[in-house]
Amino acid sequence: MIERHIHAVAIEDPGHEEPARTRERLRDIFPAGSTRRMTQLGLVLGSVLHPIAPREEDAVVYASAYAETGALEAYLASFPTASPMLFQTSIHPSAVQQVLIARERSVRQFYPLTGRLQLVAHAVQTALLAPAARSILCGGEERRLRLLEHDTGSPETFAFALALSADPSGALGTLGLDASDAPEGSICLPDFFSALRDRRPLREAAAPGLTVILSWT
Repeated sequence: MIERHIHAVAIEDPGHEEPARTRERLRDIFPAGSTRRMTQLGLVLGSVLHPIAPREEDAVVYASAYAETGALEAYLASFPTASPMLFQTSIHPSAVQQVLIARERSVRQFYPLTGRLQLVAHAVQTALLAPAARSILCGGEERRLRLLEHDTGSPETFAFALALSADPSGALGTLGLDASDAPEGSICLPDFFSALRDRRPLREAAAPGLTVILSWT
């Protein structure tokens, strides 16, 4: 089994909150004027990354199944006069990039991941094997009801961030990945998020042959 110790956890669980309300609620944690062009997912990712404060030497792993599908929809709707801003915002890693740019920070290692049933396994594996002394595992989705009808959006808005390292002192818990006989994965990103939010132990198949193990002290 491979594992790292959890040293910080931050959660955003606004659920059905409208983007304008999210922007108003969180604007004070960002530099003045920077939230105007941020997506709802960028805002909630910024909120959970704020207390963890990514450093240049950290590895940041970002997991999202749908990411900026709302911005992509708006970009396509902007044709025939396509919006360069919406194009830039619509790329998958945009939410974390919005946060780093707004706060004028950089990281040496950034791993954006997407997928469905095996996303949690891949994200946890990447965070645990990253060569940096501290890795930050973050992820989330933004609520998109119209896109939900086509299975291209999330029914809820949420975000999370974990700071992980090999140092056990003062740890809140551990996150690990172990081999198993499971023929397929059963845990998705919202399930992983709910375990973090509720500080609930977790031992679930996340991919063929792999089990995610989350424990708290």
